[in-house]
Amino acid sequence: MKILHVTQGYTPAIGGTELLIQRVSEELVRQFGDEVTVFTTNCFNGEGFFNPKLPRLQAGDEEINGVKVRRFAVHSRMSQMVRFPQKVAYRLRLPFNEHLRTIAGGPIIPGLKKAIQEFPADIIAASSFPLLHMYAALNGAKESGRPCVLHGGIHPQDDWAFQRSRIYRAIGQSTYYLSNTKYEADYVIQRGASPERVVVVGVGVDPEPFEQISATQAKQYFGFGEQPVVGFIGQLGGHKGVDTLVRAMPLVWQIFPDVQLFIAGAKTMFAEKVENIISQLPETYKKQVKLYYNFSNEEKPLLFSAVDVFAYPSGFESFGIAFLEAWAAGKPVIGCHSGAIPWVIDEGRDGLLVDYKNQEMLAEAIVKLLKNTHLAETLGNAGRQKVLSRYTWSKVAQNFRKVYVEAIKRNTVQIRPKPL
Repeated sequence: MKILHVTQGYTPAIGGTELLIQRVSEELVRQFGDEVTVFTTNCFNGEGFFNPKLPRLQAGDEEINGVKVRRFAVHSRMSQMVRFPQKVAYRLRLPFNEHLRTIAGGPIIPGLKKAIQEFPADIIAASSFPLLHMYAALNGAKESGRPCVLHGGIHPQDDWAFQRSRIYRAIGQSTYYLSNTKYEADYVIQRGASPERVVVVGVGVDPEPFEQISATQAKQYFGFGEQPVVGFIGQLGGHKGVDTLVRAMPLVWQIFPDVQLFIAGAKTMFAEKVENIISQLPETYKKQVKLYYNFSNEEKPLLFSAVDVFAYPSGFESFGIAFLEAWAAGKPVIGCHSGAIPWVIDEGRDGLLVDYKNQEMLAEAIVKLLKNTHLAETLGNAGRQKVLSRYTWSKVAQNFRKVYVEAIKRNTVQIRPKPL
C-alpha cells in the first residue's frame, strides 16, 4: 500500500501528533512493508507557523527509519499579520472570524494541495485540526479521486481552535474520521459526522525502553539524589497547567520539604511565564526546581523513570501521550477532570484526577501519592498493564491500517462505473 501522511510536524519536531504520525508511519513500514511518505512543515513546533524569527528545519526530502519525508517551507508572515485582527474579530464574534483564525494558525504552504493531488498514493491521511494543511489534504484527495482519512485530535474545550464550522464540514466530506478517544468520537458524531465512518484508534507508546532503566539510574542522570521527584514532561503550552503545578508546590513543600520539581519540555513562549512564576518563589524553593528544555525522544525513558509522581494538569488533550509514557515507566499519574482525560485515566485505578487550575486540589493529590507509596506503586503498575494490553504503537498502527484498507475499498466501490 502506498500511503501519504500529511501532518504539521515530524521528528525532530516535538509534539503529540508529531510523535504519533512518526511511530505509526514507521510501524506501517516495519510490519506491513507499506510505502509511507510524509508531507510536513519545516517548523519545530506550531509557533513557527506564525513567527518567522524562529529557527527552521531544512526544507526538502530525506528518509528517516524507512519513511520518506518531504518538508515544505512555511510562509509565516501572513499568519503573523492577522494574529491581532483575528483576536479582535474572535472577541467580537464577527462573521469572518473563523477564517481569520484559520489563517492565523497556519501553516500557509503554497503549492501543498497541488503536491498532494499529484503524489502517487493509494490513500491520503492527514493530522490534525484546526490547521490549514488538513483542507489541502482533503481537497487534494478529492480532486484526484482518492480516499482521504482525517485524524483530528479535537479537544472541544479549546473554543478558539475547534469551534469552527469548516472543521465539521471537512469531516463530513472525508472517507473516514479517526479519533483518539470515544469522547472525541461522540463529539464529532454530535456535530454531524456519520457514526459508521468514525473510528477510535487510540495512541501508543513503546514500552520496552522504559523497562531498561532504574529510577536511581535516571535520577543520577539528571543530578537528583534519593529525594522524591514530582515531574511534568511535555509541551510547555498555556493550557497544560504547568503554572498551576508550580503554584501548587509550596503547599507540597510544607509537608515534604525535600521534594524536587522537575519540568521538562520544548522551550516555547509560555516557558518564559513559567520561569517568571518560578523566579517569584522563595530562594529555598527555587533551588528545588529543575528546568530541562528541548530533550530528545531518546531521553524520554530517563525523564519518566526519574519522577516518582507524574503531574500533568492540562485543561484539554485529545488523548495525552504523556500519560502512557509515564505508565510505561510504572509511574502514577495526575490529570484533570477535563475533556478526554477522564476517558484515558481510570480514576483511583491507574491515576488521580483533579479540577483544572485548582492548585490546592493538585497539591493534595501529589501529597497523597508521596505519603502512600503503596498506592502510587499500585496505580503505576495498573497503568503499565493498560499500556501493554491496549496502547503499544504496534497495535495502534494496526488500527490505522484497518481503516486505510476499508477507505480504499469504500472509494473503489463509489467510483466504480455503473453497468449500462
